[in-house]
Amino acid sequence: MKLFLATLLIFLTTNIFAQTIKSIKYDGVVHISESVALRMLDFQVGDDVDEQQIDIAIKKYFKQGYFTDLYAEIEDGVLTFYFVEKPLISVVELKGYKDTDEEIKNSVIRIKKGSLYDEKKLQAAKKRLIEVMGQDGQIDSVVEIKTEYLDNGSVKVTFYANEGEEIIINKLNYSGISGLGEEDFNEVVANKEAQWMGWFYGRNNGVMKLQDLGYDYLRIRDIYMQHGYLDAKIDKPFVKTDFHNYTATMSYQIKEGYIYKISAISISQTKEVAQEELIREVINLNVNEAFNIKTFREDAQRIKVIISDYGYAFAQVVPDLKKNKKDNTVEVIYKIIPGEKVKIRNVLISGNTRTLDRIIRREIYLGPGDMYSLTDLTDSRNALGRLGFFDSQTIEEKRIDNKTMDLIVKVKEASTGNIQLGGGYGSYGGLLLNVGVNDRNIWGSGIDIGLKVEESETTKNYSFNISNKKLNDSDFSGNFSIFHSSYEYNDYTVNTDGLSIGTGHKFSRFVNGYLGYSYSKNNYNLDDDFDDGGLGFFFESYAKSSITISASFDNTDDYYLPREGFVLSQNFEKAGLGAESNYFKSRTKFSKYTGLEDYVGFDAIFRYKARYNFVADNGYLPVAERFYMGGISSVRGYESYSLSPTIIEDDATERRVGGEQTFSNSLELSLPLVPKAKMRIVVFADWGFIGDSDITEYSRGGYGAGLEWFSPVGPIQLIFAQPLNEQFGDKTSTFEFTMGQRF
Repeated sequence: MKLFLATLLIFLTTNIFAQTIKSIKYDGVVHISESVALRMLDFQVGDDVDEQQIDIAIKKYFKQGYFTDLYAEIEDGVLTFYFVEKPLISVVELKGYKDTDEEIKNSVIRIKKGSLYDEKKLQAAKKRLIEVMGQDGQIDSVVEIKTEYLDNGSVKVTFYANEGEEIIINKLNYSGISGLGEEDFNEVVANKEAQWMGWFYGRNNGVMKLQDLGYDYLRIRDIYMQHGYLDAKIDKPFVKTDFHNYTATMSYQIKEGYIYKISAISISQTKEVAQEELIREVINLNVNEAFNIKTFREDAQRIKVIISDYGYAFAQVVPDLKKNKKDNTVEVIYKIIPGEKVKIRNVLISGNTRTLDRIIRREIYLGPGDMYSLTDLTDSRNALGRLGFFDSQTIEEKRIDNKTMDLIVKVKEASTGNIQLGGGYGSYGGLLLNVGVNDRNIWGSGIDIGLKVEESETTKNYSFNISNKKLNDSDFSGNFSIFHSSYEYNDYTVNTDGLSIGTGHKFSRFVNGYLGYSYSKNNYNLDDDFDDGGLGFFFESYAKSSITISASFDNTDDYYLPREGFVLSQNFEKAGLGAESNYFKSRTKFSKYTGLEDYVGFDAIFRYKARYNFVADNGYLPVAERFYMGGISSVRGYESYSLSPTIIEDDATERRVGGEQTFSNSLELSLPLVPKAKMRIVVFADWGFIGDSDITEYSRGGYGAGLEWFSPVGPIQLIFAQPLNEQFGDKTSTFEFTMGQRF
């Protein structure tokens, strides 16, 4: 009976507070629409609702994170929810630490204008900021947050950062070392002992990098593993800090052990994918040599490429080292776990706000339904880079399951339409200026259109060109150009008008061929009082009709700033097809690019460039078709086209007549200067030869430095050069600049 009465009482009480809902209203809600808010309720108009149900609704709304307060009232069947929304953050400032660094705001604070005020997010940002300052070697850093409500109801948030003190390592000890020296470790550890004049470039300032303390001992162990010390034990560093003067003493306890030599190299495949002979060809470790973990990793990566190219995208190469401590030898086993073959389900493209999808897709060597290939993936990424259309390009692998994946191609558009500027100043020719307007990717179509105007005190050049690297998305290319030039000398002027047309074909990923035809008319306008010095045949007007055939190999990873790969091109030209000039010309170019970041720890690039040109007279070789050396494309430090064999006229005037062969080469080292501004510095040395029967008839060099800058209007190069082996009468040039050209 008591249980029955209690149940009846609860039932009556519940129904006393339950009311029938006639309508539902919302007051103060902005971030959630009323239709969405209604769908979130477990009841609707016409239902009987009690306080418990309303309370559940309030909690559900509050969990959305948009509100600082929320309550409900019900009167005469009208249920009203009242919301007090969080204010918007309209201003975010950082003071006291890298105030103007927008990257810190974006990557560390991560609170953007227009976001809702959230105390938890502010505290998380504060914690991240302190951690970043700690990574700079500063301890006891303090961050305070001040919020200010503005007249428009939004909030201004200011982070006041008080940087702590840097800890200077004044002593670093390594105990227990004999086989290796401290200099071996200093190349890899981040925390180093302070040196005298530590502020100078290349010296150690001794500032402690807290975030690296937990990794330096592992780096030391890796050095030992590279020298065969497989039993080496390195304890975490012991740090004794003096907080009165913020200095520290660090020490490592090391047990080296013995050097292990390789007794055998074995290959184990859980499923045979590739022939063992093929795998062994890429292994650089050798029996009877000391084990090297770095070489092993490189071998493992090369093996993975082989296995992945058979479609095994998730292949693993796991090391298995069987040590024999009695004779200090080790059997190295490359354990290969291929996994399942993987097919490409889809290729998705993002970030191309301008370039058409098909222009990108035709550079991707993997498509839906294809088997995965790591080589194809790498080549696709490099092919996108060689276009020169993007600031960056990545291809992410999104795993769907063990047998399928999507490729996500992410690009960031670069400015391909720009105004090209170039020029220089020489000791004789004065100021040279050339201006060009071109777009290498007009309307995102992959078509290159250009208009160029070049003028100086003595020259005028005008040209228009259009080319398409892939006609109708095929492996064929096409180009057309028309040009006019005028070169004014002391007592005569040379005017040239011409056109060219051609087609090319892509034979493989890196090899292209070209076949073209050009025609030009060259007229010499001589002054009335011109004296040819008995060499009038040099100043005869002529026409040129020629066929050009060329081939090129290019496997570099970027168009403007390659870091790997090389370019080799060979061009042959035969003139004499129904016109006066009759000759055979050959041009050979080679460029090699090597990124040095793995060796020096920063983005340095080494470049070697070489050019060899040769021409044979088959009946009539005009002076203008011979070769000249000097300038930014051959030997810097001398005016463009100023180096050449000469002849002496009757009046003892020395006249340049060009050479039949020339060779020039350059060594360059490009270093990052201001990475955020995409600005680099380059140092270089050039040397070249030019002559007729003897190519060493004239030999000149140059050296200097320059600035490479990816400006908002295109890549700019400023060159400051000094000549080498300068001779009397040479025309030198100390400054040149170009814009829009490959570095």
